[in-house]
Amino acid sequence: MAEQQHSLILENRAALSLTGVTEIVRFDERKISLFTRLGPLTITGRSLHVKIISLETGELAVDGEIWGMQYGDRDRGKPAAFTAKLLR
Repeated sequence: MAEQQHSLILENRAALSLTGVTEIVRFDERKISLFTRLGPLTITGRSLHVKIISLETGELAVDGEIWGMQYGDRDRGKPAAFTAKLLR
């Protein structure tokens, strides 16, 4: 099976473009939690603003002061597994 496409481009820690986004779990000015085709991703920062979001094309664009990005466990990257953890 071919690998799913996902890319992440960060420019000057102020503009972030992503492809391969499958679900946005939550977002506010300090944290964005989402799922990509390759697993969960958390973006942290200050004054985060979602400029573009399209789950049809899998695109997401964020601006603000980006402090960090962390991927979760790829094997547990399915939204159902994340929801199951919340309900425990």
